[in-house]
Amino acid sequence: MKKHTICRLCSACCPVEVEIQEGRLARAERKYALPSGKRVQCPKLMAASDIVYSPERLKTPLIKKGNGFGDHFREASWDEALGLIADQFHHFKKKHGAPAVAWLRGMAADWGAPWDYATRLMHAFGSPNAIGNGSVCHVAREIAHNYTYGAMTLPQAKDARCIVVWGKNDRNTAPGTHEAIVYAREKGAKLIVIDPIRTPLAAVADIFLQIKPAHDGYLAMAMMHEIIGSGLYDKEFVEEFTVGFDDLKGAVQAYAPEKVAEATWLEPHAIKEAARLYATTGPACIIDGNGLDMQLQVFQATRAVCMLRALTGNLDRQGGDFIPQPVPVRNIQLKERLGSHCEPITSQYPLFNEFHSTWGLHAQSCLIDAIMEEKPYAIKMLVVQSGNPAVTMADSNRVRKALSKLDFMVSIDPFLTETGRFAHVVLPASSCFERTQLNRAYIRNSPVMLQDQVIEPLADSWPDWKITFELARRIGLEDEFPWQSAEEAIDWQLEPTGMTVQMLRENPAGLRADKLQFEKHRSKGFATPSGKVEFYSKRLQDAGHPPVPYMDGKMGNPISFCDSPHEDLWVGISGERTTPYTHTQFFQVPSLLKRDPEGFIDVHPLDAQARGISQGDALKVETPRGMVRLKARISDVVHPGSLRIAWGWGGIQREANVNNLTDDDLRDPVTSTPSSRSFMCRVEKVGKEGEASGKDS
Repeated sequence: MKKHTICRLCSACCPVEVEIQEGRLARAERKYALPSGKRVQCPKLMAASDIVYSPERLKTPLIKKGNGFGDHFREASWDEALGLIADQFHHFKKKHGAPAVAWLRGMAADWGAPWDYATRLMHAFGSPNAIGNGSVCHVAREIAHNYTYGAMTLPQAKDARCIVVWGKNDRNTAPGTHEAIVYAREKGAKLIVIDPIRTPLAAVADIFLQIKPAHDGYLAMAMMHEIIGSGLYDKEFVEEFTVGFDDLKGAVQAYAPEKVAEATWLEPHAIKEAARLYATTGPACIIDGNGLDMQLQVFQATRAVCMLRALTGNLDRQGGDFIPQPVPVRNIQLKERLGSHCEPITSQYPLFNEFHSTWGLHAQSCLIDAIMEEKPYAIKMLVVQSGNPAVTMADSNRVRKALSKLDFMVSIDPFLTETGRFAHVVLPASSCFERTQLNRAYIRNSPVMLQDQVIEPLADSWPDWKITFELARRIGLEDEFPWQSAEEAIDWQLEPTGMTVQMLRENPAGLRADKLQFEKHRSKGFATPSGKVEFYSKRLQDAGHPPVPYMDGKMGNPISFCDSPHEDLWVGISGERTTPYTHTQFFQVPSLLKRDPEGFIDVHPLDAQARGISQGDALKVETPRGMVRLKARISDVVHPGSLRIAWGWGGIQREANVNNLTDDDLRDPVTSTPSSRSFMCRVEKVGKEGEASGKDS
């Protein structure tokens, strides 16, 4: 039997067709846009049945025997586990107040309805502290788009004549987008890739700018300097639909390509060539990614990139960067229950907290502050859903101390993670093929598509929606969670659209809530206070932030530990996100581990030769926060003077966790983002080939 659903093994949310045999998932295949010889195969999807039926899957709730980190759990019933958790909710509310309980959400269960349900529970309970990880993934860029022209754009790569890929590797992270780029290239589109790493797309690009990590904002300013100075901007669009052009024009004067080039590891002529190609080859789109996210200047750097779109008139045009048409679903988060007096632990980042009606709180580093330093108040209890902060958050050693300090912790996940080993209760969540839900990708913009349950939950695991609903009822929130199924909840949330779950099941290709429209600004303006693209933001000025990016004309070093007194420092880069895994997920699956059995430190051949490093040598990398130990891989994908450290391996090998090295002291002043992507570090060869440390016991 064949069924249709959405894969959520990563954040790409690819439509898939699955084959079910005798009630079991036998096969899953992405719905491709390209013919077979040009398709991007996804190892995770090819191993979907291995993931779903992994012996390592959690099959029943677990309760820790005693306290402390470790695997000493006993099996429990859902009744006992949920009863214990509900008692702790009430205990901490009575003793410390409801805000002393926090809920931390990772990306694994998606950001649509699962985020709404968790946030609704916490708000109804009386705590504002439902926290996401958006400060280091997506949301910190989205607020920059929002403050520039009112919404995060969707690049229309398939119809573009010029595509700029900025800090993204969609071959590994978004196969559908990669296929759109390949399609456009075959039709003659030009390609510009901006990345510290020579990705496969960079190897075939018309222009590849191998930028120094974290220096993206300076490059964007230099490109605007060239575009404005050469008169290549869209004068009609700028005059009619923007404010603050003269302020932007003044700000970019300090960022001539000749001045910016050396600091960014680029050549002036290459910056100018890229700027001219982008500005003169329309329609053009910019695909910006997570390479911008995890940087100290993410907000202003992304604003500068956003302004390139407006400067060239590529906003909301076919083949350019589309302004989405949000699906009018109900906001079910119940934030109005909290009242103005209920201060979240992220209160020092008010712009980030409030810029979107449903994104909520994403300054996740504030959670660790509240646990460790009890500021602005103490967090005593934490629920971690679909995340692994012990490995994925910056300065992992500090995060681990914080998790150890909690009075009570719950982990909701299909597997026992490194974070789960700190928990007092672990609840087994179902996989994406075992639950029905609305994904954010399909309620952000039409068409709306359904992630439909195609098999029954494994053993005694529950889908995330059911865990949240049942826990809410145990806490006493029956009236706020009256739905007995995911379908009931989704139908209620979708009611303003006129759609239902049944309609979506009958139309697996999706339904549109509204007719697709380009250049909506000509009749409706932009969703900003001025109704125009804001090169100059009075909102930011009133909040004490620079109203124009980099208007002070300064070019500091936005990489953490850049003021270290040690000599012979390298630029460390957090990466690579390889296709068999999603962050720290699926390392338990033998078929995937066979494809990609270990992580490496990529060293440029020139650096390796100068320092006597050979392929497979054991290297130790250190920063003031800690160290990692991995084997060297000699590769010219990195720039001389930099190295790339494998991502995600900290869940199975503690000395391989790149976040042992990252800093969480310095943060973006708007989004609280730390420098998780780049840092200065020392490198030492500590063994010959094959002598790197093995897995933790």
